[in-house]
Amino acid sequence: MSTGPGAASAPAPRTHDIPRKTSMFSSLKVRNYRLFFLGQVVSNIGTWMQRIAQDWLVLSLTGSSAAVGITTALQFLPMLLFGLYGGVLVDRLRKRPALLVTQTSMALTALFLAVLTLTGHVQVWHVYVAAFAMGLATVVDNPARQSFVSELVGRDQLHNAVSLNSANFQSARLVGPAVAGLMITGVGTGWAFLFNGLSFVAPLTGLLLMRARELHVVERAPRAKGQLREGLRYVATRPELTWTIVLVGFIGTFGFNFPVFLSAFADDVFHAGAGEYSLFNTLMAVGSLTGALLAARRGNARLRVLIAAAVAFGVLEIVAALSPSLWLFALLMVPIGVFSMTVNVTANTSIQMATDPAMRGRVMSLYMMVFLGGSPIGAPIVGWITDTYGARVGFAAGGAIAATAAVVIAVVLARVGNLRLSVGWDHGHPRVRFERREELAPAA
Repeated sequence: MSTGPGAASAPAPRTHDIPRKTSMFSSLKVRNYRLFFLGQVVSNIGTWMQRIAQDWLVLSLTGSSAAVGITTALQFLPMLLFGLYGGVLVDRLRKRPALLVTQTSMALTALFLAVLTLTGHVQVWHVYVAAFAMGLATVVDNPARQSFVSELVGRDQLHNAVSLNSANFQSARLVGPAVAGLMITGVGTGWAFLFNGLSFVAPLTGLLLMRARELHVVERAPRAKGQLREGLRYVATRPELTWTIVLVGFIGTFGFNFPVFLSAFADDVFHAGAGEYSLFNTLMAVGSLTGALLAARRGNARLRVLIAAAVAFGVLEIVAALSPSLWLFALLMVPIGVFSMTVNVTANTSIQMATDPAMRGRVMSLYMMVFLGGSPIGAPIVGWITDTYGARVGFAAGGAIAATAAVVIAVVLARVGNLRLSVGWDHGHPRVRFERREELAPAA
């Protein structure tokens, strides 16, 4: 991850490789980021509420699980089709005005669905259109939000801010579905859509209240031909970006299909019900929140942490697949959540910190396309394995693929970087790390 020209024999230390301690909430001291964070707290809860209400509405309108799957696919389809072009656009635009447009469009889409539902005129095709519209907005909104964080806090606080964003999202994952469940059973799905639409007032207000002079200036890419190819070439020539994205792709495609795995274990393995399935998801969310907060405190993003977390994640999935009891399986959801979030945060931060600011939108759009697009592709595959060979084999296969990919990519990166594995002791604690091979001195 070169940061500039330097001596070939003694490259300068890289910022994200320098260990430094930070407080868990240090980036919240930055006023602009604090406004962004608080706006996202409200909006993320609304987003999770809409996800639950949208699936329930489609199921109640059609009685078809396939229709629910179509809705999900339509929401992810724009990212798969246009995600890279969204990154090109984000690199050309100022991030704050772009976010004002995307967040407003998502608010209007949710309010449109709320009005149709509350007036009793909603049909399933309306939900399909709304899901696709949300997906189109996400094509620009996602890379814009990801890359805007560096403008809010600067390079030194980037890892902490990305970690807190993940903690924010996971906190909403705990609160949003619970509130949505109460609202759907109490007053109906339309009110959940209304809440989500109104929740965008918080991030929009935060964006408007930000002080432009306190933003970290980032060079924008001028409009030119071939910028998409330029972004792909940029990633292809940097192994630390290429292989990190490849690793996230394998884990996202085969390891993160928890709706398939957990529902199969609750129903087929332990012969339990919706309550146990909810428990599995809740414990994983607790682990994910813990992992995000621990990442925020760590204050750096090292590739060796990413590799180690990916291996641990895969091994824990295999162990969970073999667990004999429901309660042991449920407890394992916590560390699985911790390491899944460690992989997510570390990959996100290391990619952002290794990328030229003028390229960040394109690189992050590729990262998000691989990360978000992996599950819809992998779900049918792991679903078939689970149906054919059983939930234990499906879950273990997902974990084995994740762990194997991490080990192989570690070897590739070690060879590319001329590194060797060093195992030893440091002040009574085991130390495992990669070190640069020393050039052999000529014989005297």
